[in-house]
Amino acid sequence: MTDKGKAARDLWGGHFGTGPALLMEQINASIGFDKRLWPHDIVGSKAHATMLARQGIISEADRDAILEGLDEIAREIETGSFHFDPALEDIHLNIEARLTEKIGDPGRRLHTARSRNDQVATDFKLFVRAATDRAIDRLDRLTNTILDMADNHAATVMPGFTHLQAAQPVTFGHHLMAYAEMFMRDRRRFADARLRLNECPLGAAALAGTSFPIDREATARALGFDRPAANSIDAVSDRDFALDFLANAAITSVHLSRLAEELVLWSTPQFGFVRMAEDFTSGSSIMPQKRNPDAAELVRGKSGRVLGHLQALLVTMKSLPLAYSKDMQEDKEGVFDAVDTLELCLEATAAMLGSMRVDAARMRAAAGVGYTVATDLADWMVRVKGAAFRDAHNIAARAVKAAEARSCDLHELDETVLQAIDPRLDGEVRGLLRVDASVASRTSFGGTAPERVKAAVAAMRDQLAGLEAGR
Repeated sequence: MTDKGKAARDLWGGHFGTGPALLMEQINASIGFDKRLWPHDIVGSKAHATMLARQGIISEADRDAILEGLDEIAREIETGSFHFDPALEDIHLNIEARLTEKIGDPGRRLHTARSRNDQVATDFKLFVRAATDRAIDRLDRLTNTILDMADNHAATVMPGFTHLQAAQPVTFGHHLMAYAEMFMRDRRRFADARLRLNECPLGAAALAGTSFPIDREATARALGFDRPAANSIDAVSDRDFALDFLANAAITSVHLSRLAEELVLWSTPQFGFVRMAEDFTSGSSIMPQKRNPDAAELVRGKSGRVLGHLQALLVTMKSLPLAYSKDMQEDKEGVFDAVDTLELCLEATAAMLGSMRVDAARMRAAAGVGYTVATDLADWMVRVKGAAFRDAHNIAARAVKAAEARSCDLHELDETVLQAIDPRLDGEVRGLLRVDASVASRTSFGGTAPERVKAAVAAMRDQLAGLEAGR
């Protein structure tokens, strides 16, 4: 056992006659990753010490020494002079050992009426809550970027796809608004999860609560929680808040990945719909003409990491008995990485979108390829000529076949050809078989008509403003 290992045992190991093996120290230590919880550990400890003094459990002099010592430790960590020791296991023991070293006996009284179980649950909740707020902020910025683009491209015609085959003309603004809807749902999920997590575990102690006359409402208020967690066993064994974050991050990452995939496709010379800024692309070591959309590809690829972290924590928590088990120490690394990955991908996606150039002419030219206005012909037969839709569908399909045979667009078919297909196909329909007329006609709520896109942008701006104001 190392000297520091003995020091750790001095904090909690009076029942043990021997120290931990070196391998036990190594597998047990979490300080290598949980040290990033230090701001939350210090804030939680200050709230706890303040409550203990107010309740007469420790003296005001001890409280003052603890608060001053914790502030000094915070400065040491911020300046890089604090030594994080693996032998002291985790951030909680590292800070407590340093506090006791600095102020003596008052430092030993800080842990009265709490356990590392409720301490770590509180610290981790504070971390996840802050990460949730940052995710919401970044989603808001990304959504606003998309809204600006959608507004500017409300009438920019492009092909819409199903099965990655040309389907019907849409506008680029309408296509972008589909992603705005996704990210708005993501934002709401994070906000909903924040409401659920905002219950304070501090005071639950190891699992059964405490016999000291603590004021859990006071510490909950001091730490910005809505209320104390109602059940002490659940308070220390709950990691739903981490799973909620990972689930929301995973869904958001899937949405980011879908958008990234389209940016990769659209930026190919074969599509040519967009040109990525040089800042977010890379070249080739052998092919001088290449401009690779690496940032988009990495956003697409990093989504797998976030999905994996969700699965890993679900498996870790599966079948764990109540209340706390050391398995739960494995909850943090995946969440930490998911937080960092999600924040990076949200920022990179907003920056890529904001800096790329859209080739509206190329989009419009592609919008009619593949007879994408065929549905408009069928709809016209129903709306104007009173045909049943299944009959109209068959007539439109025959028109497409005739156009394919002549290597022309539908609006270029001679009227005699159209009438040979069906006598009701007169010259009026030819004027409707163009991509601009097609998108303009889609005026149903949620449709692609430019006026509808503008209205959708305005409505979402109002929604977003209301949500931001309500935070």
